Amino acid sequence: MAGIYIHIPFCKQACHYCDFHFSTSMKKKTAMVEALEKELILRKNEINEPIETIYFGGGTPSVLSVAEINLLIAAVYHHFDVAENPEITLEANPDDLDKEKIIALAQTLVNRLSIGIQSFFEEDLKLMNRAHNAQEAINCLETATQYFSNISIDLIYGIQHMSPEHWKENIATALSFNIPHISSYALTVEPKTALAKFIEKGIIEDVDDALAQQHFNILTETLEKNNFVHYELSNFGKEGFFSKNNTAYWLGKKYLGIGPSAHSFDGNNRSWNINNNSKYIQIITENKLPSEVENLSVTDRYNEAVMTGLRTVWGVSLKKITEDFGENYVAYLLKQAKKYLEKELLIITDEASGKTLKATQKGKFLTDGIASDLFIIDEI
Repeated sequence: MAGIYIHIPFCKQACHYCDFHFSTSMKKKTAMVEALEKELILRKNEINEPIETIYFGGGTPSVLSVAEINLLIAAVYHHFDVAENPEITLEANPDDLDKEKIIALAQTLVNRLSIGIQSFFEEDLKLMNRAHNAQEAINCLETATQYFSNISIDLIYGIQHMSPEHWKENIATALSFNIPHISSYALTVEPKTALAKFIEKGIIEDVDDALAQQHFNILTETLEKNNFVHYELSNFGKEGFFSKNNTAYWLGKKYLGIGPSAHSFDGNNRSWNINNNSKYIQIITENKLPSEVENLSVTDRYNEAVMTGLRTVWGVSLKKITEDFGENYVAYLLKQAKKYLEKELLIITDEASGKTLKATQKGKFLTDGIASDLFIIDEI
């Protein structure tokens, strides 16, 4: 099974923290949709497995009309072997999801919404320069939950001056809608973003890692009490509602990335498209692919297996590391992991498939830093 990711590189306005590829000008939207359809056709022979997930990401895919969304879904069905009942996700912002749009989307093949709420508080949304307001967040969820059973929302924690009580209220509001999936991320200061510039100029304070960790602990404890499984560092889902698209990434399945800046993976190679809308459209129009390809070395694949595995509830299988990379890699992994095992940040469990290296509750917030210390820099 494989997946298709379609990048929609448009947003109504730029969030202060975002460093994804997008444009706030919609002038090229029609040409872009045509180019996306054409790229699907040009790459129809790259995936020889059934497509089990179609994911519209961005940017803000909900700026597309329902007709444009249907066009792209139809192109996937026409040119690829699509599995029965695939997961089809549309990322959306609350300001795009009025009742009319939600009802129209419910009549398409889209069966999962990923809604960028971020916060239910007006002051947080203004700080982040979100296009929607708090009431729109409430209104869209009140309607969306009537028409979609599979809904995920995004929440951001670690926002400057957000008290623990404030964060708990955000989580409680999300839970009040009986949402089955929540993705939650720490506010991160990315280079060249508006947020980075504001902090550099002293307009707003820098983020506080200690506060973010406190929020993370509140989040994990609260959601687990409400029957959510913390199945990946930033993702919580009730049984039967894990993101199939994201899970495929973490388990190393193949996927095709369509659109400017989109990445693809075929098991051994990673490729990525140019991150310029005009150039992307021009190159596709010439029946060429605007991408670069990197052949992953054994060490590259080992490092990815460690990073993705350690972030998930499934951990890093020592047996699979041995089978895929050899005993020297397992020996190196255990040597690097020793100090984290001693500090109880990592643990080795006995699973049906063999011994597995996992992050403990104490170590989860530090997972990315720990994983980087388990990486191999030079070939063994």
